[in-house]
Amino acid sequence: MISDRLPPFSNGLQNIPESFIREILKVSAQPDMISFAGGLPNPEFFPVDKVAEAAEKVLTRDGKAALQYWVTEGYMPLRDYVAKWQSKKMGISVDPESILILNGSQQGLDLIGKLFLNPMSRVLLEGPSYLGAIQAFSAYQPDFHHVPIHSGGPDLDKFSTIMEQINPLLYYCVPKYQNPTGNRYDEERIHGIAKIMKQSKTILVEDNPYSEICFQADNVSNFIQVIPERTVHLGSFSKIVSPGLRLGWATGPKEVIRKMSVAKQASDLHSNTFVQRIIYQFLIDNPLNDHLNNIRSFYGNQAELMLTSVRQHFPENISYIEPTGGMFIWVTMPEGLKSRVLLEKAIAEKVLFVPGDSFYVNSNGGTSSFRMNFSNPTRTQIERGIQILGRLMKEMV
Repeated sequence: MISDRLPPFSNGLQNIPESFIREILKVSAQPDMISFAGGLPNPEFFPVDKVAEAAEKVLTRDGKAALQYWVTEGYMPLRDYVAKWQSKKMGISVDPESILILNGSQQGLDLIGKLFLNPMSRVLLEGPSYLGAIQAFSAYQPDFHHVPIHSGGPDLDKFSTIMEQINPLLYYCVPKYQNPTGNRYDEERIHGIAKIMKQSKTILVEDNPYSEICFQADNVSNFIQVIPERTVHLGSFSKIVSPGLRLGWATGPKEVIRKMSVAKQASDLHSNTFVQRIIYQFLIDNPLNDHLNNIRSFYGNQAELMLTSVRQHFPENISYIEPTGGMFIWVTMPEGLKSRVLLEKAIAEKVLFVPGDSFYVNSNGGTSSFRMNFSNPTRTQIERGIQILGRLMKEMV
């Protein structure tokens, strides 16, 4: 075999778990499959014509400069736009110099791992946590720990105890409309966790790709507002413009952002110059709130339809978090029922979801839970798919 002639792969690579979600998406291509598995934005809201107009303007105005190498930190007009946008949104002063443009916020996780993690560095994750973060950090062979999250966020006493016991280098969280649960931290948890963090040397990684997809006014603080000296905040255009353009940003303490920029130089030199200019042109040509309000309204209606179907068809003894934003609903069945068993039965009837243990390190948790996406399936698919899942769960009892 050819592999016998190759040297062994690095320990870091072998430490990265395969994405069950990516594997299961292959199944979603089957005809008539109803997929609640992907975390896919609805393509009906990709502004194709407006992005095309922006691209034409960029090439006409900037010409060859749009196709040339650029500085690692990113296109300054876009950095300035993001800084002003976030400053206004959060009521804090964000310096454009503290903005680093990324190839999606996922790249930010890898850069943070490069900056801070060594083998067996302790990392605290939510339980369950975003699989992409587990993958990104796993390359640096850390010692992972989970803190359970519920509606509103982690229990503060539990969080304090874990922090004291393990003294983690990083705490990674998605406080607003989390992937996979849809959970949002409340104000009490934000300030309580910040108070605990201030007594430590832990870096807080605040992943924030879903905050603009809120179904009602959201005035809950972000960690970057409450504990800016300790927070690296990640944002993304993937959920609000297009994931295919692969553009996000990081902000935080200037020393951290500067070091992330150095790490990025070694990775890819800089994010796509042309795409940065296109995104900037799109943003200045089109009122962002109008675009966001269309997404919020549609996703909110989709979420309510899925919740209504869940209440109608799922067994009464299941529990779920009612999302007020984002793209996901997290369902927990009674202990003893396994989501992987349910998935096998569901695939046979052309329905997909993601089992909950995919969102824990080494699948160590969530065996009775599963994640469903409501942003991408049609209304007919939601009603039909939830009805099938409800029947299958009742048959398993």
